[in-house]
Amino acid sequence: MHRAVFLDRDGVINQMVYNPDFGLVDSPLKPSEFILLPDVAEGVRQIKALGFLAIVVSNQPGIAKGKFSQALLDRITQKMHHDLGTQSAKLDDVFYCLHHPEAVLKEYRQNCDCRKPKPGLLEQAARKWDIELTSSYFVGDGITDVLAGRAVGAICLYVGSRKEYILDEFYRKNVEPDYLVKSLLEAVHVIGEIENGGQGLEAYSFAYPVKACE
Repeated sequence: MHRAVFLDRDGVINQMVYNPDFGLVDSPLKPSEFILLPDVAEGVRQIKALGFLAIVVSNQPGIAKGKFSQALLDRITQKMHHDLGTQSAKLDDVFYCLHHPEAVLKEYRQNCDCRKPKPGLLEQAARKWDIELTSSYFVGDGITDVLAGRAVGAICLYVGSRKEYILDEFYRKNVEPDYLVKSLLEAVHVIGEIENGGQGLEAYSFAYPVKACE
């Protein structure tokens, strides 16, 4: 069976975008807004060098909410592949959930099994690629990513900070990532260390600062 590093898209691979029309920071709505975060290509190259599949699993409800079309989403995805490719990096696959329970478009309005925090996208990928989920990894910047990863037994790395409100939200949801990192590249460094025996990872432990203060 294969092993994979699953990647959330927005906030892990590409920058989030401030949209003045909707008054919030959100996913890119057109290809020109899609900008890779620093060192993402290097991170993807290292994932492949470690022998893992690199697979994106992302909630993309923009079509359901009437923000953009399927054609625009396809073009954004093409730009992601192109921009990575220019730096000799390649994703193995991309899985999107297009649904939303409050979608303005009826055909997308459903409580599906693929919208994170449910693990449907991971399970779809596992069936297609014959992936052993319990020996795979999930790198994401949201609690829904950690919940989805936990549901299939993957090792979860959260891309973010140790801000108090973030820690409180994890505790409120009764879930913790295995490791807290600042970027995809740092996540891949941690994965490499785990694969080589797990030495020197205390500083990346989600619970490390809490234990240090006790």
